[in-house]
Amino acid sequence: MARGVNKVILVGNLGNDPDMKYTQGGMAICTLSLATTSVRKDKDGNTQERTEWHRVKLFGKLGEIAGEYLRKGRQVYIEGSIRYDKFTGQDGVEKYFTDIIADEMQMLGGGGEGGGQRGERQDRPQQRSAPAQRREAPPASKADFGEDFADDDIPF
Repeated sequence: MARGVNKVILVGNLGNDPDMKYTQGGMAICTLSLATTSVRKDKDGNTQERTEWHRVKLFGKLGEIAGEYLRKGRQVYIEGSIRYDKFTGQDGVEKYFTDIIADEMQMLGGGGEGGGQRGERQDRPQQRSAPAQRREAPPASKADFGEDFADDDIPF
């Protein structure tokens, strides 16, 4: 019997700063709000833009890296899988969630804070004294859930 493929690749900009949480076991869970925009021409030749918002979850070391280095507006490459979940609230209403579970993440664009935002640096004064030390982000890595990871640790 053949296996299925569940693969998602997104390139977009963060809509807000990462939301960091930790399981009782101390594993990091980073949630991102990622916007992807596609552009096409309609039958009249007018340009049409469509923005889709994605909720992305990064676990473990990958989540810690994302929480430390990513900021609102930053462009990022995400590779992972799609997961659908259902939750029944206290009011008895069923709520449905779609998450992207990231296996890989790569920061794109400028290396500064909020690297995806244009014009951000124009408002800042130029430093002419000693050069500022710049902390580079580590290279993208595969998600490492470790041996202490169990499905019970995931809050959804």
